[in-house]
Amino acid sequence: MELTFHGAAGGVTGSCHLLFARGKHILVDCGLFQGADTTTEQYTNDFGFDPRQVDYLLLTHAHLDHCGRMPLLVKHGFRGEIFATAATRDLARLVLMDAAGLQVEEARRAGRHHRRHGDPPLQPAFDVPDVFDAMERFGRVARYQHALQLCPGIRATFGDAGHILGSAWILLDIEEQGEHRRVVFSGDLGNRGKPIVNPPSPAPQADFVVMESTYGDRVHQSVEASVQELKQAIAETLKRGGNIVIPTFALERAQDLLYCLRELVEHQDLPYHLPVYLDSPMAISATDIFRRHPECLNARTQALFSDDHDPFTLPGVHFTRDTLQSMAINQVSGGAVIMAGSGMATGGRILHHLRHNLWREESSIVFVGYAAEGTLARRIIDGQRYVNIFGEEVRVAARVYTIGGFSAHADQHELLTWHRTSGTPVTTFLVHGEDAQRATLAQALQRLGFRVERPGLHASFAL
Repeated sequence: MELTFHGAAGGVTGSCHLLFARGKHILVDCGLFQGADTTTEQYTNDFGFDPRQVDYLLLTHAHLDHCGRMPLLVKHGFRGEIFATAATRDLARLVLMDAAGLQVEEARRAGRHHRRHGDPPLQPAFDVPDVFDAMERFGRVARYQHALQLCPGIRATFGDAGHILGSAWILLDIEEQGEHRRVVFSGDLGNRGKPIVNPPSPAPQADFVVMESTYGDRVHQSVEASVQELKQAIAETLKRGGNIVIPTFALERAQDLLYCLRELVEHQDLPYHLPVYLDSPMAISATDIFRRHPECLNARTQALFSDDHDPFTLPGVHFTRDTLQSMAINQVSGGAVIMAGSGMATGGRILHHLRHNLWREESSIVFVGYAAEGTLARRIIDGQRYVNIFGEEVRVAARVYTIGGFSAHADQHELLTWHRTSGTPVTTFLVHGEDAQRATLAQALQRLGFRVERPGLHASFAL
């Protein structure tokens, strides 16, 4: 039995793990790499394995750094079965369709440059038909805590990871040569106290643990404290007459913020008709998918739906899909909350809103999620005084807030708590984190007596 790590390492995130057992190749996640050092070749064609040999793909959740290379996997010959929860399947379709559109548009823009220089046209890594082909590979639907027989001697059990809608950790039970091995992949574990989804269910007993380490070096403040900090940031900005611009991840973060803003308005902590713009077609569509999957919501959110009370709607909210509507928001000089993607400010509509508000002292930029090294969000958070947006140097004069408690990722304490229920694993592999975070979490686990590995790209281990 062999486990190979084809996800990114160091300052780059991305999840892709290949387990070989009983003559089968089982891939857990197939994500795009994201971060400072990514190149087209890294996240497109260079899998580090032959996609034609993969028998099964198990998908923990629908974030791009976990599912983004699925169309490429199929394009390069994968003909196996994809397993995921129903919510993950629906969100993955949305995320991949959006990514395909961006790939095609970027190739078109770059192609104009190539033609002017006599170079061959640039092709997108994948397009919409490739996404359709990938969606055809989805097979049996995973349900939390129900074992799926992949093949004789290999079972997969999905448990609630509490990260985003439908997210899961995955346990593989493997019988091989008279021995029984249990390998659990954490996927991305959620932050406790989130308003919409349940907290992560405990880790199962396992011989080997593959665990994320995104926030392995810190402890988040509580969600309650974060909501109060958000309220204060909005109130202070409204007094100054500026806008509140929030780079927002379309899956989970946008819905959490809508939920919290609705509660603050209903409790009269914010003005009743506060203009709130969700300027993200993907986030709007994701919100509709949240409404279709009550089985993934916590009891409180389910109760709101039962009372015909939509938890994602408030009096002053505007859902803007149309480009002209998005452009019109930039005529709003103050008094509005503007949420748009991407959350790391690497592209999308948020760049336009930052260009119109970042230089204004009366406005505020509120970051409510992880920002990888090298991203525009990280540069602003780190205090860079001027940033480049659409080729223009823009002064950072707006007040910058970083509110960590909204994170969808577990902190160090929560990671250790989840790991504790796995028993006494032979080895814990730390993945999906920058070097500093992985090193700090590794030290914490080693102090507790666990053997820890921090695998690099394409590293292999016999289990």
